[in-house]
Amino acid sequence: MPKRSPQPSQPNSAPTGSTRALGVVRLSTLTEVTTSPGRQRAAIQRCAERLDLALIAEAADLGVSARRTSPFERPSLSPWLQRPGEYDAIVWSHVDRAVRSVVHMSQLIEWGQKHATTLVFGMPEEDQPLVVAPQAGGGAIRRCMDLAYAAEQEARAISARLTSAHEALRATGRYGGGLVPFGYQKAPHPSGVGWCLAPDPETTDIVRMIVEDVHSGLSLVAIARKLEAAGIPVPRDRHAQLQGRPMGGRRHGRDFERFRWRASSLSKVLRTPALMGHRVHRGKTVCDAEGSPVLIGPPLLTEQEFQALQDVLDARSNGIHPKRRETSLLIGVAYCTGCSGRMYFAARKAYAYGDYVCRASARGTTCPAPAAIRADWLDDYTVGRYREAFATDGEVTREQLLRDGVRVTVTKGRSGGGPDRLVGPDTSRLALTIGGALPDQLRP
Repeated sequence: MPKRSPQPSQPNSAPTGSTRALGVVRLSTLTEVTTSPGRQRAAIQRCAERLDLALIAEAADLGVSARRTSPFERPSLSPWLQRPGEYDAIVWSHVDRAVRSVVHMSQLIEWGQKHATTLVFGMPEEDQPLVVAPQAGGGAIRRCMDLAYAAEQEARAISARLTSAHEALRATGRYGGGLVPFGYQKAPHPSGVGWCLAPDPETTDIVRMIVEDVHSGLSLVAIARKLEAAGIPVPRDRHAQLQGRPMGGRRHGRDFERFRWRASSLSKVLRTPALMGHRVHRGKTVCDAEGSPVLIGPPLLTEQEFQALQDVLDARSNGIHPKRRETSLLIGVAYCTGCSGRMYFAARKAYAYGDYVCRASARGTTCPAPAAIRADWLDDYTVGRYREAFATDGEVTREQLLRDGVRVTVTKGRSGGGPDRLVGPDTSRLALTIGGALPDQLRP
């Protein structure tokens, strides 16, 4: 998980030049014994002194892969790239600390030209840093692209070697890194070489409690809320705790101090064969040459217990599901009154129709009055009001609704009610505007 700094860090040395520069440090994997960040900072300082730059701050992304994330997606650097007026140059210790992709280098150079920012790459193997000014000629740009291509090829070779190494680890039942399955923790392999998994004393009982709750009839949503109320960390946060790192991180462009339990994350915990101690790859049990499961740790559930759990989960997932539409008619049109957030289509088990529902929990927030309504009812209501306002009988598409600024808000309904509530929507819960005006106001 990336190591984040809420405030831009300041350089250790005082600025010496007149050109403001931002130093950037990046490391894919952070360990307690690595010296790379210190060596990068020393190289950046040498570049600054040679070019008479004043280092005003540092953006450090430790534990961030350049192969998987562009400079514009990194937690520490990205906010700085959105404020280009605060500095005149950016300094990296080497090209591969900035990018490992030709595409990302092209985007970075284009950004530098647009914002009149000089890009500086320290070149330890050469006498001079590589400087790409906003008005740099083709030679400097070609040099950058060549180095980015070499870094990209090197990253692919490293990835291929790691893939081969992980295949060998899977075959021998050794833990090769990555997210530790919930209920386990890393432990030395009995052979004395490498690692395996052992039950995590703090979460093993939680796994069994979850399984018991499933058998008792509780829904995954109810169990997720129960875990949230108890303050139990999700698998990703528990893994961070075991690694001595802070919980939380970035998801969907937002930073979270800790992640929330959801039915989907809970389902992943309950569906993985890792609960039986199996080595798992892409959700499937890894088998040896004889077809037997490769074991990576003691089982938390026996095969019989695991299969009984899957039978219960499978039974719950059966039923009639409405045909999913590629894009529901009112996505971006229907909003929840409680939180002003978008409503999304959700299938309803055992029914031939679905609902539009508030998805505040999926955004990591809480809605004080989450709304829900039958999708076909809301579709018909919205289309009907739209046709009345524009005096048309033609087909109404989502594109038309968005183009004309149609917005329908839904207020949370009351529980209970009689047979009348099955006839159609309670229109007192609905409010529709077109371009900010009520439909009646549009009529001549």
